[in-house]
Amino acid sequence: MENNNDNINQNPPAGEGQKKRFFRPRFKRNSENDDKSQNSNSSSHAENSEKPRPRRWVGKNKNTHTNPSQPQELEAKNGVREIQSIDERGNLGFHKDLKRGVEANNRIQKNSLNPHYKLNLNTKAKVRITPLGGLGEIGGNMMVMETENSAIIIDVGMSFPEENMHGVDILIPDFNYLYAIKDKIAGVIITHAHEDHIGAVPYLYKQMQFPLYGTPLSLGMIGNKFDEHGLKKFRSFFKIVEKRHPIVVGDFEIEWIHITHSIIDASALAIRTEAGIIIHTGDFKIDHTPIDNLPTDLHRLAHYGEEGVMLLLSDSTNSHRSGVTASEASVGPTFDSLFKGAEGRVIMSTFSSNIHRVYQAITYGLKYNRKVAVIGRSMEKNLDIARELGYIDLPHNIFIEAHEVAKYPDEEVLIVTTGSQGETMSALYRMATDEHRHIKIKPTDMVIISAKAIPGNEGSVSTVLNFLMKAGARVAYQDFSEIHVSGHAAQEEQKLMLRLIKPKFFLPIHGEYNHVAKHRDTAIKCGVLEKNIYLMEDGDQVEVNPSYIRKVRTIKSGKTYIDNQVNRQIDSNVVAERQALVDCGVAILNIFISPRDQKILKETNIMTLGIVNIREEKDLCREIENALEMYIKTAKKEVLENKKTLENEIRNIARKLLFKKLKKYPTIITNTFLS
Repeated sequence: MENNNDNINQNPPAGEGQKKRFFRPRFKRNSENDDKSQNSNSSSHAENSEKPRPRRWVGKNKNTHTNPSQPQELEAKNGVREIQSIDERGNLGFHKDLKRGVEANNRIQKNSLNPHYKLNLNTKAKVRITPLGGLGEIGGNMMVMETENSAIIIDVGMSFPEENMHGVDILIPDFNYLYAIKDKIAGVIITHAHEDHIGAVPYLYKQMQFPLYGTPLSLGMIGNKFDEHGLKKFRSFFKIVEKRHPIVVGDFEIEWIHITHSIIDASALAIRTEAGIIIHTGDFKIDHTPIDNLPTDLHRLAHYGEEGVMLLLSDSTNSHRSGVTASEASVGPTFDSLFKGAEGRVIMSTFSSNIHRVYQAITYGLKYNRKVAVIGRSMEKNLDIARELGYIDLPHNIFIEAHEVAKYPDEEVLIVTTGSQGETMSALYRMATDEHRHIKIKPTDMVIISAKAIPGNEGSVSTVLNFLMKAGARVAYQDFSEIHVSGHAAQEEQKLMLRLIKPKFFLPIHGEYNHVAKHRDTAIKCGVLEKNIYLMEDGDQVEVNPSYIRKVRTIKSGKTYIDNQVNRQIDSNVVAERQALVDCGVAILNIFISPRDQKILKETNIMTLGIVNIREEKDLCREIENALEMYIKTAKKEVLENKKTLENEIRNIARKLLFKKLKKYPTIITNTFLS
């Protein structure tokens, strides 16, 4: 690929290879002559004006005189340059010098925006980047970054199945590529503890194990998953990291940088390689007033931007949203208003990992003298971890168990629960369908769903809303504009990230193709050359060096289906068969044949499921039986004596007949008995 150096400014900034050229005008006004000049003609003005004074230099040779009629090129000292030219009539002719100052300042500013001259263009080192999840989809984030000798894995997340994936609870990335590079992998790097970044970690560690690096909350939540999966012994691979302290993992020096998101303790990554610096933002937004008063570490990001960044990988989830994403703190006043107006119980549901959202709800519950019942296994565990590790401070005596809720007046109860995505096994869903052991929805309940439906979950969320409303509860969802705020950066925050990092190359990540394409447009507006941007999809392998970025190949990627109720994998063929059954139904043919008489016996039984209604089934089954009887009468003896061949022929006849009538291919189960 050609060398993409068009955006590299060949002139180094002032102080690197050339002298600074700043100046400022310095002259002494004569107040008496200034007063006279208001009413004098040009000749009197020449007589009364102050005569040119010897030039005062800012430089090494202070005894050098100027020629008043010739401009002088003077050195600048400490960013200051004095007037360099005076016209023949004694006036100060400094417009030319001012223009030089404008040019110098513009050059310096452009160099500060484009520090790519600091990259080592002579290096042969390169880094390969391979997304195994998170591109072309929402969630399931997983990326491999590798040099010739070592590799790291960034996040190992899960995603939600599509509606036609029956019996599938979650999807995890295909790990096949990892087996091919297993000996190179130096560690797994975790940016934050959302399920779409850590949900598949237990399934990876059942197959292979590596050092696992992350902040305390991420490792705590992964540790809980390991307990559930019987992997407690693999906690020995955990490595707790400190932000702003780079560590070496294989050929990579990695620094975790604090960013704000919809979960506590999220991080961006600064990855130093022989080829150059790579910044991976993780999921982020730029919240200046977060609940814990720990805003995004813009100073550290800017530090790397000044040093010179070869490549930026940045979150694209909200790339279509203009402006900025609202602060998490903006949800508080809405909670306050809803709690104040609630006459009965308040039931609040959100993502179990959104600790600050839960913390805000509990805070307002305490304000209005409510006890708190936390219901839902993941919600309970995540809140316990956050309290134990000191991320939030809540007294123990405010909490009650689910079976104790009935002991308190409704106006003194706050229930915090899971189920904001309409999951059928969640606590909120079971409450809404009157299946929860302790909590039944009442008409006096105020239900707050403080979350937005993940793409693909809209139908499930709508179902829960309908159940809640049928039970008479008052429901606050998207009709309240600030009941939920996103954890992802909108366009103005994406622009700020691009301006801080000032990358030469850019790979937008996290999102469907339309999201990364929109993020590309934003990057171009912020000065990144279009040819220095590549839009990846899962399986694309992109190679980057300070001189180029290019796709080198495509590796096998995909999804593995998981039944989360028993924590086990489902074969893709099983999922495909389930889909076929749902789409087309099944025909079961129990055929009894007398080969000697070449006829079908009366014990033959044909039935269908999911093909036609019960009134039409009898006629359809008779039609299938008649077609088979015609075939048996004319079949060759050797076919009738070979059971396997006969079953294949029977299946083909039934298949053709059903397609002719229905234009579908139902699943056909054939049992043939010869007598």
